[in-house]
Amino acid sequence: MKAYQELSKEELLALKAELDAAYQDAKGKGLKLDMSRGKPAASQLDMTMDFMDVLDSQSNMKTEDGVDVRNYGGLDGIPEAKKLMGDIMGVSPENVIVCGNASLNIMYDTISRSMTHGVLGSTPWCKLDQVKFLCPVPGYDRHFAITQHFGIEMITVPMTFEGPDMDMVERLVAEDASIKGIWCVPKYSNPQGYSYSDETVRRMAALKPAAEDFRIFWDNAYAIHHLYDEIQDEILEILGECEKAGNPDMVYEFCSTSKVTFAGSGISAIASSKANLDAMRKSMTIQTIGYDKINQLRHVRYFKDIEGIKAHMKKHADLMRPKFQAVLKVLNEELSGLGIGEWTDPNGGYFISFDAMEGCAKAIVAKCKEAGVTLTGAGATYPYGVDPKDSNIRIAPSFPTPEEMAMATDLFVLCVKLVSVEKLLESRK
Repeated sequence: MKAYQELSKEELLALKAELDAAYQDAKGKGLKLDMSRGKPAASQLDMTMDFMDVLDSQSNMKTEDGVDVRNYGGLDGIPEAKKLMGDIMGVSPENVIVCGNASLNIMYDTISRSMTHGVLGSTPWCKLDQVKFLCPVPGYDRHFAITQHFGIEMITVPMTFEGPDMDMVERLVAEDASIKGIWCVPKYSNPQGYSYSDETVRRMAALKPAAEDFRIFWDNAYAIHHLYDEIQDEILEILGECEKAGNPDMVYEFCSTSKVTFAGSGISAIASSKANLDAMRKSMTIQTIGYDKINQLRHVRYFKDIEGIKAHMKKHADLMRPKFQAVLKVLNEELSGLGIGEWTDPNGGYFISFDAMEGCAKAIVAKCKEAGVTLTGAGATYPYGVDPKDSNIRIAPSFPTPEEMAMATDLFVLCVKLVSVEKLLESRK
């Protein structure tokens, strides 16, 4: 079939009647499917149930340096966990602090600490007239929610296949001292699944910001979340690149095992320079007695080393891959060549990014919900929930089964077609 834009008004009206009938039929099926968030499926969680058997009442509860994980001590993580999390990020254990179950919590705390106490002696952000953050878009809604929560002004930067538009990033940070940071998901980005090129990482590390307290918030959430054995994106290690560029303190890197073991009971970590971590430790001594060292020990005993994690993640890929393929198969078969949508085909991560015709995303999401398929809210991938083109939709294939994903995507493409036809007819009035 030719592109919808090439159809006459009469052809569009005939197609709309056909699509309306198909939509009413779909509504009658009583679907209840959730493609809204990147939640691990029960099958992924079941795969790790023996994780619970690693420690029991007879286990040796001491770390390799003799710390009893049942007691106080070890504020910034046990050595074995520092090494494991460091290996995930490709950094030395000395550059790692291990925290609780969510890296989002560390990011929130890092922004909060910068607001109240400043960054390495700089003026606390709360005492400044303006504080701004760069936000590559489309991006991760929870990142934007943190900066919005603290009243930080968010400036959008377009994403490309190689990462954020670095010409724009370099120009903005160099000319505006009120820009204090940038959110980054450098590998298998949320939602597009893009990975930063070597050039992008080097340019990011070599930034010359006007603000001495500017920081890169490098959320390496999908560092080990490949979908394929033979095709795997790799990125340069940012801490080392910052050091080479003479900016050793400019980056905070975050990761967690939330989508590796149990989503609610993983461990998280931050990697940064000694100066940044020392400042964090100073705050931590007041904030907490320490994080869950028993859970840290459980992770280390279960995986043993990075090779154990990689082997485990291959099993995850075997469960995730068919779901992504189910979505992509329907999109390719039903929408290719129609001129009403474009989508990404990532090598890893948790999402597929779909761009509908301008002005259609909200209507597509609403029609899907009415027929029983819940998607991430349109606009969620932009600061303040406002997509200026109303076109981006994030698809999360992880939670339903491959069969459910195929059914959900069938409905999704039906809604894309129907809303697109309605939009084109409106423009022909």
